[in-house]
Amino acid sequence: MAMARKPTKQSSSTIAQNKKARYDYFIEERIEAGAVLEGWEVKSLRAGKAQLSESYVILRGGELWLLGSHITPLSSASTHVNADPARTRKLLLHREEIDRLTGLVERKGYALVPLELYWRRGRAKLAIGLARGKKQYDKRATEKNRDWQRDKSRAMKAFVKG
Repeated sequence: MAMARKPTKQSSSTIAQNKKARYDYFIEERIEAGAVLEGWEVKSLRAGKAQLSESYVILRGGELWLLGSHITPLSSASTHVNADPARTRKLLLHREEIDRLTGLVERKGYALVPLELYWRRGRAKLAIGLARGKKQYDKRATEKNRDWQRDKSRAMKAFVKG
């Protein structure tokens, strides 16, 4: 009788995050979009070799495009493929969503910021934030609030122990 294998714990589905986006912007809405990728890019994403830190999303010709993201090609990638790590990648959304985002970006001054790259049912998805920029004083207030929450939790932890 064969022994049943214990299911292995899978690693997190997150590939890359843009932590700076939450520091620089107020994220008002989160939208999930698919990405048009090449084979070598999918292999690199499975290896976790992606960066979103300096990337941004633009609307051009009624389509969404991801610029500035960096997917490092694997050394074992095919030699006949010209791998461009910083190429512009098309994002996939429904037409109604693209039209709604176009109106918000062009008329109301919002920005589209990539937040996170992750796996969903075997497909690479990109979380896009509908964002409004923070001023310097907003950034300072956010940092001050975060420090206060950290100090408060430390004090409560010390109070409960002692």
